Amino acid sequence: MVSASQRAYMGGADTRAWRRQLVLDYINTVPLSAQLGTGEVHGLGDGLWAWYGRDFAEVNQALRGAGDGPGQGAQGTAALAFKQALSLLVAQRRPSHYLTAAGSKALRELTDSHLRLLAEAGVITPALRDAALPLALALQAQASPPPAVNFSERKAVTALRSHLQALLGVPLAYDLTRLDLAAESAVAEPVQRSATALLRSMNHADGARAAGLFGQHMLGPGADPAHISFSFTLYERSEGVNLLRVQTDSGDQPLDINEGTRLDLGSTAKLRTLVTYLEQVAALHVRWQPLAADELARLDLGPRDAIALWARDHLQTSTDRSLRAMLAAAMQRSYSASNAEAFFTGGGLHRFVNFEPADNGRRMTVAEAFTRSVNLVFIRLMRDVVLRVAADMPSADPRLLDDVDDPRRLPYLQRFADQEGSTYLARFYRKYQGKSAAEAEELLLQNPRQTPVRLAAAYYLLEPQADALQLLEFLGRHLPGTVVSVQELHDRYGPGQFSLQDRGYLAGLHPLELWLAAHLRRQPQATLAQVLAASREQRQEVYAWLFQNRRKAAQDRRIRSLLEIEAFGQIHASWQRMGYPFKSLTPSYATALGASGDRPAALAELMGIIVAGGQRLPTARFTALRAAVATPFETHFLLGATTAAPAAMPAELADTVRQALLQVVDGGTGRRLKDALSLGDGTPVVIGGKTGTGDARFDTFGKAGQLLSSRVVSRSATIVFLLGDRHFGTLMAFAREPHAAGYRFTSALPAQLLKTLAPQLLPLLEGKACAPATP
Repeated sequence: MVSASQRAYMGGADTRAWRRQLVLDYINTVPLSAQLGTGEVHGLGDGLWAWYGRDFAEVNQALRGAGDGPGQGAQGTAALAFKQALSLLVAQRRPSHYLTAAGSKALRELTDSHLRLLAEAGVITPALRDAALPLALALQAQASPPPAVNFSERKAVTALRSHLQALLGVPLAYDLTRLDLAAESAVAEPVQRSATALLRSMNHADGARAAGLFGQHMLGPGADPAHISFSFTLYERSEGVNLLRVQTDSGDQPLDINEGTRLDLGSTAKLRTLVTYLEQVAALHVRWQPLAADELARLDLGPRDAIALWARDHLQTSTDRSLRAMLAAAMQRSYSASNAEAFFTGGGLHRFVNFEPADNGRRMTVAEAFTRSVNLVFIRLMRDVVLRVAADMPSADPRLLDDVDDPRRLPYLQRFADQEGSTYLARFYRKYQGKSAAEAEELLLQNPRQTPVRLAAAYYLLEPQADALQLLEFLGRHLPGTVVSVQELHDRYGPGQFSLQDRGYLAGLHPLELWLAAHLRRQPQATLAQVLAASREQRQEVYAWLFQNRRKAAQDRRIRSLLEIEAFGQIHASWQRMGYPFKSLTPSYATALGASGDRPAALAELMGIIVAGGQRLPTARFTALRAAVATPFETHFLLGATTAAPAAMPAELADTVRQALLQVVDGGTGRRLKDALSLGDGTPVVIGGKTGTGDARFDTFGKAGQLLSSRVVSRSATIVFLLGDRHFGTLMAFAREPHAAGYRFTSALPAQLLKTLAPQLLPLLEGKACAPATP
């Protein structure tokens, strides 16, 4: 109150102007309830648009002649505008009542009463009163729809607002609009606009053709690019921080595919796999580099731990034992690219193919395989990484596969029985949930080749207290007219005669399905959680055959699957340190080819670590926040110096990977970008990257493993890149079903588009000032 009084008298003792301003401010901010599709309505201007569909400027123009005499009022234009505005001022005392259908009659009566009072007081003319009184107040329940928003032109702003909302801890985007806050972003607005315009032009064949997107491994003749979404993100490494410079895509939808999706980005996963492989080499270097040759020789290594065996040999024989030399040598390790081998991974037997059939049967180095993106080399490399990681986990020592009497095997087998049994029970629970006892029984025993023995074996688990007569009735329902010795069946297959496993075998049913049907017969309201809790012993009993020593081969397959899952848990932690955004990885060697999915923005973050020499710098999207400007509470927040960023990887490792990325452009899958960009003074811009093509399919297989059907769910092509020493990002093309099946493009498509886009990035690369965007 004191500060408000001081402001009122700053102009002297005459405060009439200040009082008029207070009234005007109130009219412009008066709360007028809320409306469907609009939200809260504040101020007379927004109120006239929301409740009457009136343009504020037109209303003001009409009101200027409201007091000029009966002629103007008689025309109704000024009278209607005056009555509508007056009704909103009247409604402010109880807007949630008056501005509804139920309160509209009371609002008109109250407005008419005020018209008469205003005329009696001489505030308005009788003519205006008489013209306004008969006019109806037609409230609209929902405002006219706002003009369509072109989301593609506001991609960066939308994404920035989302991040600002999280930064400030504001729970709802609606609440963010209530803040008196100006945010200045690091986005280079001119480059953002030009990049958006270019990506939008790719939705038309003429634009795509001008960008050179038609050709081998890109768009075929007659292809329509309208169903392909293109996205682009660019960051700049600054002092202790990565600045977001461009973030846009061609889609006219609010979804940001750079940060809001999980996509199969194909062979870009080889970049993460390569980093993980070199991390394992670097870790061995830290542990073993101080050891002498004889100490290295005494190390107890598993015969399948290929990375450790190589590392020991390298340190024993190399004259240069530095980390940089060891990483360079690790890039020269060779692998077969043969497609003849099947791989047991992810709980099953899988075969993989190379993109280029000419690579089949070749042997090549890791460096060459990365440059040319050869699938089967990276499948084998991932296998070695998994075995290396598992070898360092005391609970997951791969050597326990060698000794069938190793006591550590039993917990793994028990865990497998519990997990697989739970999976089967969940599947069976969905099958029988909500069925009556009769319906479940019919569903369970629908095998057309039923026999009395099968039925008897199943029946005495369903009804363990039944006698021979009840069995006879049961057989009569399912095998009418069959002649059989019921008493003999009762004596031989009755309760207590067989284990759950044997009874399931005799009944021709999965024993856990049989157990579940019996359990739900007695407890039809049981939840899945209750079923799993009640079946712990049964899950172990059903897999009792697996615990026998003579089943070593079957045991080994299952233990190997669990070891793989544990190893991928460690690999996932490593990926997360490099910015991987998801909570799990698919425990399969196919993760090296993109099976676990990724996010373009997360790939850019990994590239940022490499560009920063191994440091994981924070990302800055805003350079300044200015709150409550021109008020006593005005506060500015400016982007300042950051603390030292943590080292996500050794500098030598980052440099080794950077050199590999440069080779991809120099002579590999990204060679379209070779010599693609030079600065204004003719200096060539160094470009590196990793390409990837994702072909996500939904496949259906038969019992014999034959492919029955294949549906293309999505297709993506991505390049994660670096430009010079400071700039990096991603560019992606993405199509979803049903259109994805019509495209055959590969990562050549985004590589070509980046080549077309690159000249527009020169203002940033040359360090020229770019105006900040303000969301």
